[in-house]
Order: sequence, then structure tokens, then C-alpha cells
Amino acid sequence: MSDPNQGFQPPVPAIPPTPELQRQRPAKLMWAGVALVVLGIIIAVAGIAGFITGGIQTGLAVCALGILFVGFSFMRLPSIPGAPPPMSTMQTLTGIFFEPTNVFRNLRAHPRWLTAILIIGILSGAYTVAFWRRLTPERIINYTVDKLEEGVLKPPPEALAKMRTQGVEEAKAPTFQAGMVVKAVVTAFFGVAFIAALCLLGVLAFGGRMHYWQTFAVTAYVAFPVTVIQKVISLVILFIKSPDDVHPILHQDNLVFDNLAVLVASKDHPVLFVLASTIGILSFYRLWLSATGLREGGYKVSSSAGWGVAITLFVLFLLLGLAVATLFGSFFG
Repeated sequence: MSDPNQGFQPPVPAIPPTPELQRQRPAKLMWAGVALVVLGIIIAVAGIAGFITGGIQTGLAVCALGILFVGFSFMRLPSIPGAPPPMSTMQTLTGIFFEPTNVFRNLRAHPRWLTAILIIGILSGAYTVAFWRRLTPERIINYTVDKLEEGVLKPPPEALAKMRTQGVEEAKAPTFQAGMVVKAVVTAFFGVAFIAALCLLGVLAFGGRMHYWQTFAVTAYVAFPVTVIQKVISLVILFIKSPDDVHPILHQDNLVFDNLAVLVASKDHPVLFVLASTIGILSFYRLWLSATGLREGGYKVSSSAGWGVAITLFVLFLLLGLAVATLFGSFFG
């Protein structure tokens, strides 16, 4: 008699989840974000009460950074099978100057970014504070108000008068200047986050595959060496050069003259000045770092995709700069 269960096949055992499905979340960012929100509220309340000059804006900036961290805590980290051991923070910070390809490859599996962005923000804030002290708040604010008065959409006279008096007094306060550094750090985090999102969209549009944490780390370490070079050299030039030869608006970002803008008068040709400022050593260095970082820092990004995204973003920000020069060319005078 034949076996009625002759064709029976035992069920295939369930395949355990792959490491890709078990990726961890950066849970520590949740607690850091909550702490920043609480700290920001305290600073803002102290600003409202008049204990901290400029505390309202600084407190709101810290709260915004906390909210960003909380949102980031829900994003799972990438998973790379057979990943190499992570570089130390010092190896990453120094290696990005001498062996960027190796650093970006390591960031693919270990997307670190905190120290790089903190240094970017602190250096930017330190330069801003030094710039305001060197040129004095009176000169910077009065120049800005004069240009606003010449504009088509100028604020009411009482608002401009308040800027000249109250604005100068606030800018001299130590807590206000400390707030400049804090806001520069917050701006660095949000700037990296925004550009990383654009890079991720660009990589996907060019047929590549990349995780947001990878683009975030790559963007941070593309900006890091460029910012360090710019700010350090700018700080040296700021104290060597006469304050009368420093523009109160155009030079608030940096004083490095490594591009063709030195051949163009910003007052007479603001649009051409912005266009010429993009043709320089650091601009091309950043462009090359961006293409290299995207190629080496993602799951699957070809060289053409990396360069395509880098050039596309370069052109987009150039167009934005030209638009600003067209609308606010009077500030270049």
C-alpha cells in the first residue's frame, strides 16, 4: 500500500532577519535633543526676562537643534557587511586633509559627524565675533542701516533708528556675542543637514544608492577642511589688515582671496563679482571633495553620479548667489 504522505514536504524554516533589518537607531540623540530643548527654553525665558541679551534668539536656535536631534534619533544607521574597524576621531579629522578617499570609505560604514560639525560651527562663530569686535558694531550696523534706507523696501524710520541705538548696544554685550557662536554651531548642523538631503536626492536621481547618514557624514567632512582653511587664514588676515580695508558685509564670511573676485569691483559689478568668486582654489577643492565623498561614502555611487551631483549643487548655489547679488547689489558697495 502506498504512503498517502509521500509527496509531503516539511515547511521551510523561517529565515532569520538579516543584519540590514536589525540596524540600530542612534538612541542617544533622543536624550541629547530633549536636553537641548530644555536648555533652549531656559535660555529663551532668561532672554525674555532680560537676564541674557539676545537670549530669545539663542534659546530658539538651541531648541531647534534639539528638535533636529530628536528627529535624527528615529533614523536607523546603515549596515555594511564586513565593515572595516572605525577610524578614531583624530584619524578622521587629520586624514580628511591627507587621505580623504580612505576617510570617506570608512565613513560609509561608520558615519561620524559630530566633532567635525562642532569645529565648523565654533570656528565660524569665533570668526564672526572677532570680525564684529575688529570692525566695531557701530560701523557694521550703521552701514547696514544706511543700505536699508537706500533700498526700495526699507523698514519704517523708527525701526531703523532702533537698530542704530539698541542694536549697537546689544551687539556689544558678551552674552550676545556668545550667542553668535551658539547660533553659528546650530547653523552648521542645519546647513549640513540641508545639503546632505540635497545630495541624497541627487544621488538617487543619478541612479545611485546611499543612506542619509552617509550623505550627512560626507557633507560634514567635505565642509570641514574647507572651513578650517578659510576661517584660520581669515582670522590671521583680519588682524593684519586695516579695518578700513575690510568690507562690513562681504567679508563677514571670510577674508580668503583665492578666486577671480579680486579682479572685479563688487560695488560696480555685484553679479560678476559673485560669479568670479566661485572660480577659485577652495571652490574647486570643495567640488572635488564632494564628488569623491559621494562616490566613496555610499552603498553604490558611480564616479559620474558623484560628479553629477557635485556639479549640479555647485550650479544651484551659484544661481542662488547670482539672484541675491541681483536683488541686494547695493549692499556690495
